[in-house]
Amino acid sequence: MKKFYQTLIVVALVLPTGVFAQSGQTSFSLDDCIRYALENTIAIKDAKVDEQISESKVKETVGIGLPQIDGGVTLQHNIKQARFFTEYQPSAEGGFIDLSGIPGIQPGDVVALPQFFQLPSSGTASVNVNQLLFNSSYLVGLKAASAYKDLAYKNTEQTQITVIENVAKAYYAVLVNNERIALFDNNIARVDSLLRTTTAMNQNGFSEDIDVSRIQVQLNNLKSERLIFINSQLLSVGLLKFQMNYPMDQPLTVTGSLDSLKVREDLFQEYEAGWDYKNLVEYRRLEVQKRLQELNIKNQYSHSMPSLSAFATLGYSTQSPNIGGLFTTESGVESTSQYGPDKWYSFSYVGVSLNVPIFSGLQRSQRIQQEKLALNKIQNNFTSFKQQVDLSIEQNTTTYKNALESVKSQRENMDLATKVARVTKIKYEQGVGSNIEVTDAENSLRAAQVNYYNALYDAIVSRIDLDRAYGKIVPAEYTTTK
Repeated sequence: MKKFYQTLIVVALVLPTGVFAQSGQTSFSLDDCIRYALENTIAIKDAKVDEQISESKVKETVGIGLPQIDGGVTLQHNIKQARFFTEYQPSAEGGFIDLSGIPGIQPGDVVALPQFFQLPSSGTASVNVNQLLFNSSYLVGLKAASAYKDLAYKNTEQTQITVIENVAKAYYAVLVNNERIALFDNNIARVDSLLRTTTAMNQNGFSEDIDVSRIQVQLNNLKSERLIFINSQLLSVGLLKFQMNYPMDQPLTVTGSLDSLKVREDLFQEYEAGWDYKNLVEYRRLEVQKRLQELNIKNQYSHSMPSLSAFATLGYSTQSPNIGGLFTTESGVESTSQYGPDKWYSFSYVGVSLNVPIFSGLQRSQRIQQEKLALNKIQNNFTSFKQQVDLSIEQNTTTYKNALESVKSQRENMDLATKVARVTKIKYEQGVGSNIEVTDAENSLRAAQVNYYNALYDAIVSRIDLDRAYGKIVPAEYTTTK
């Protein structure tokens, strides 16, 4: 416990304090605390960002099936052009270059000639359009993107449930401690009254000095315990602030009363009547993961199917002896000749592309086998999860039942201790009881009160754990409508 408080103090020192309720609200009921936490907790904000990322990924996947348009401009200058290779044939036999003047060259020889049909500098500007016509992998990808988005929303819901659970436990800890502080005040007032009575009796010779000292020690101990408990309560409030992401340097008080808190015994029949594993967001997350894995298998199969796409390109090209000639004519004015060297000539083409996978070296079949094995693991996770849930329900049910019995017993003990303390005090004031009996009765009452509120808080926590085990924590119930 000491380590827990030390950790909480460190968190209080380092936690940013930039978030604060815009309304300046400082008094919070349980619902207020939960709503504030759902709006401001960093974990939920991150989960909301993941939702936006998943939505963006869906749109990204849809965009694959839309026309893909890109353009480009290329300017190139060949410092030293590559040779043109050809087999020499005399002009009379169909050759188009006369090399008869070069000694040693015979018909049929391979010769490397300078480029005759390409100038050193060239330029191309084009726009390309590609349109996917059919791709089975793309269709599977659309379904997978939607499932991925669903998984992100399930993750957000799970994060919200965890936040609600932690906030509720921290809230009730503060609320119970407030009641205990009120009991401290009542006990101090009662013992202080007893001290004044005993002092008066001592002054009149009806009690000894040791009786006054004994009650004074008890009163001092109560005041000291109250101060220690108030400091501990500050840490409890700090924990609640931390769970809410509420500024540590801002005041926060909780409203509510334990009188309105109902620890119900008929809860089990109500929960068991409508129980289903699908009530749990963790189970629904597994279902989405299973659907994603099944789509992964379909995607691997789709890689063996043909894909069809269409393409079109429109562009302009030109060549020049130098880079500057790509922009101007030799005379510095634009040529009007149809075949002028300065002209950018248009070109265009359209077509379709069909890709048919034939053999992938058995890689595809092995990938499919791997995905199927991964699906088997998810199926095993369903079995394991159900076992964990069954155990959790059984444990939390037993814990809650025991907590209910403990609350009853400790409540009865506290009532009896209160009665004993009251009667003992009356007897002492009437001179038929001893001071030691009064002190013992007060100590027993204080112990009974501590035991009762500890048992009550344990019952509250076990009820929250039971709600979590049965999937009864629903974040939508706390979502504010704007």
